[in-house]
Amino acid sequence: MGHLIPQTFVDQQPTLVLLVLLTAGIAALVKGAGWLVEGAVGLSERLGMPKVIIGATIVSLGTTTPEAAVSVMAAFRGMPDFALGNSVGSIICDTGMIFGICCLLTRLPKDRFVLNRHGWVQLGSGILLVVVSLLFWNADRSAHVLPRFVGVCFIVLLVGYLALSVRWAGQHKRHALGTVRGVGVARGRLPGRESMPQNAILLVTGLAVVLAASRVSIEVAQSLCRRWGVPPGIVAATLIAFGTSLPELATAIASIRKGHPDLLIGNIIGADILNVLFVTGAAACAAPLTVDPLFYRLHFPVMIAVLVLFRAMIHLGEGSFARWPGILLLGLYAFYAVANYIMVER
Repeated sequence: MGHLIPQTFVDQQPTLVLLVLLTAGIAALVKGAGWLVEGAVGLSERLGMPKVIIGATIVSLGTTTPEAAVSVMAAFRGMPDFALGNSVGSIICDTGMIFGICCLLTRLPKDRFVLNRHGWVQLGSGILLVVVSLLFWNADRSAHVLPRFVGVCFIVLLVGYLALSVRWAGQHKRHALGTVRGVGVARGRLPGRESMPQNAILLVTGLAVVLAASRVSIEVAQSLCRRWGVPPGIVAATLIAFGTSLPELATAIASIRKGHPDLLIGNIIGADILNVLFVTGAAACAAPLTVDPLFYRLHFPVMIAVLVLFRAMIHLGEGSFARWPGILLLGLYAFYAVANYIMVER
């Protein structure tokens, strides 16, 4: 993905200007995320679809676009470990850090219908990536390689998942109608002031602002890190992974602030699924992906641990997620960031 601001221009600016740019980028990120959430909620009301499913499909497709673009370009440029690491790291960041933070901020509702469908696909996608990576060796059996046809299979599975999501959305609506007898509308459906085109424009505009502001913010932050002498290993292990997940974080915070936590849950689940099927699939289609041994020692184990812990959280408590497991998720993410830096620096 090309730079929105030329890197030479960024590096030549005084520190005060960079801090102003960073502040402006974060402000634009917050505003764009608000528009994104409002548009997504408006669409869900107009279409009669649950917000959690809108978050798992439309919003997730938008917020995972940066990861897909970065991974495809990395694959084309001969950096397969970066391409695969971007998708796996994003899963860990989304579920470990972002969902962990949101658990501590508020009570997140459990939609059993969605969690028992999309939630299992979320865990299954992560396991599928690990199993497929173990199955394929290169010619001299010195490394595992994901060939292009695996990427094609992932994209086919992505299409199937999206089609299944549409079917589940219809079933969810009938399920909601059945649980509220005597009421002629699906749960969560409101008359909404904006028309469907207005909501769609609001969603697309918000998404564009979020993606652009995220990119500008991360470019400025990288320049500040170089200026202040932060080691490259720390930047790679934390700032890059955090930067590509910034759209999900902004959407999650805006969802809580505007009173739609179910939207953020759908976005986290959908983003994890799409990071495997969409991001890894597209990158593998661009070029075969070599799986570095570090993935088996660190990335894959932490990813599976985070997904399994999320699955266990579904069975803790009744109608909402317990808050204390959010500390465990944040702990796993902190361990991952530190271990990643230590292993990269060796």
